[in-house]
Amino acid sequence: MLGTLLKKRLSDTQLANVFLNGIFEIVDNGFVEVVDLINEDLAFVSSPSIPAERNGQFTMIVVVANISSLETTFETVQANRIEKIIFEQMGSLMGVSAVDAEAKVREYQKFMQRINHPSKNMVYAMSKAVFQKYDLNDFQDEYFKRLQSPNPLFLKRMDQIMINFLWDWDSFFKKYKIDE
Repeated sequence: MLGTLLKKRLSDTQLANVFLNGIFEIVDNGFVEVVDLINEDLAFVSSPSIPAERNGQFTMIVVVANISSLETTFETVQANRIEKIIFEQMGSLMGVSAVDAEAKVREYQKFMQRINHPSKNMVYAMSKAVFQKYDLNDFQDEYFKRLQSPNPLFLKRMDQIMINFLWDWDSFFKKYKIDE
């Protein structure tokens, strides 16, 4: 009971700040390892040689996956308020308007839904999006290259990596309480 009384209270703006900064931090700290694992993956005939600096698409994939989780974590009205703040912050970081930042996120959401259809599994969508956005089909053996489909063993390894880039709402709510 004492734990609930001692939780730090956050406004929607503070939540958006913590959320976005946390996502950017994990991408900044983790992308180098992800790239190393992809570049050395045995599913590829030759290394994709993705440079560690090329994290823009990966960042968008992780941001989109986590923004999508807002809709299942919060009531619609609050999720929309938080998203609006996130789009404003992203727009500022990207040097574009909040409307343009939202359009970019929505474009990635549609892309991830399309390549993941009919599945609704966000981790799987993230793995497939990495495969597509980094043109990894070009580095597969002829069989999978002809199918234009990721090697299932590669996808399974990517799923195990990508799950670490999803926001842990259970841990978050143990520490914070959100103002409504």
